[in-house]
Amino acid sequence: MARIAGRFGRVEPRASARAYLLGLLSKAERKNCWQLAEQAGLARPGPMQRLLRYARWDADAVRDDVRAYAVEHLGTDGVVLIVDETGFVKKGHASAGVQRQYTGTAGRIENSQVGVFLAYATSRGRALIDRRLYLPEQSWCTDPERRRAAGIPDEVQFATKPRLAREMIAAALEAEVEAPWVTGDEAYGQDPQLRAALEARGTGYVMAVACSMRVRINQGRTAVRADTVAERLPATAWQRHSAGPGAKGPRHYDWAWIHIGTDDQRHLLIRRNRTTGELAFYLCWSPIAVTLAELVRVAGVRWSVEECFQAAKGQVGLDHYQVRNWTSWHRHITLAMLALAFLTALTTDAASKRSTGPHYPTRDSEPISLTVPEIRHLFTLVFSPSAVTAARLLHWSIWRRRHQATARHSHYRRRSADEPAG
Repeated sequence: MARIAGRFGRVEPRASARAYLLGLLSKAERKNCWQLAEQAGLARPGPMQRLLRYARWDADAVRDDVRAYAVEHLGTDGVVLIVDETGFVKKGHASAGVQRQYTGTAGRIENSQVGVFLAYATSRGRALIDRRLYLPEQSWCTDPERRRAAGIPDEVQFATKPRLAREMIAAALEAEVEAPWVTGDEAYGQDPQLRAALEARGTGYVMAVACSMRVRINQGRTAVRADTVAERLPATAWQRHSAGPGAKGPRHYDWAWIHIGTDDQRHLLIRRNRTTGELAFYLCWSPIAVTLAELVRVAGVRWSVEECFQAAKGQVGLDHYQVRNWTSWHRHITLAMLALAFLTALTTDAASKRSTGPHYPTRDSEPISLTVPEIRHLFTLVFSPSAVTAARLLHWSIWRRRHQATARHSHYRRRSADEPAG
């Protein structure tokens, strides 16, 4: 809180922000304004709702603090920036950016919002350091009335997801985040403008692409599909490498690479599953010569962003919000990112104090390193408020049920008014 306190001009929103963060770190079942207010011992959710909607503070400035905090605690050699998106399934049509669209969260087309995120990953840990809410072009950008109702600023115009990723990467690099590599999935690897922007900055990338991507071989003279290149490779071209540790140990795959174009530092990287034979393809570029093992490492780091999303949603309520406004979404997401970065920093600091190396062998009876869920559990026990009285529990039960009754009455009345007469 000392790090971000200066972002709040008045003591009231500053105190609400502290209570909000403690609520995100708590064992509250849902991390919405109602439950966070109850967790904080407040009589009404008003202070939490004002913090997200009306209070004067700059969520982008706090985002900058989150990024600096992550770099300070996690920074080391071999940094990789990861771009990816995640969905937030919603009901109704009033929430900023919501529409029926595909989301990997549900694995299908759902009524949802989509946020594009930038993650910072090193061997010490990973954290989310930037976010953008995707605003669909047809259903939102060209509808002034809908934009106004959701509080979307006039200067916010349509931008593709790769464009949003490009903006976040540029902001991080301009803030002097030292990151030699960027990686992302096919949605971002297929975008030539994103790749060109990274090359212009001298930032290497390992970006997933589709098997149908056409690459130029034979010193750029021949254009051929990526999967055709894989079919023509001799058995000696494949090498076994680990893409990093997984839940069940090292993730070993067969890998091959081939020079493409006329640039000696441009490669097509191919991954083959040793059991199923399934192939995955990556376009790679680096300003200096690198090894196959280094490209494999960067490709393997991409999956850590999924761990960030899982921890952010499961531990600090990234997707628990009940807000519709553009500003409110960015404020909740930013505070959740800060809560996750805090837990990750504690986990990293605890791990660095453990003795490792050949002179300190690990025994089967020794506990594993502290994890983000375990850190949050311990934090909750230490900083949780004293036991809530029965009167306080009953007060909040009555308040919730009265509020729900009002909402139900309003919903029924609106449906009745919409039904045709007769």
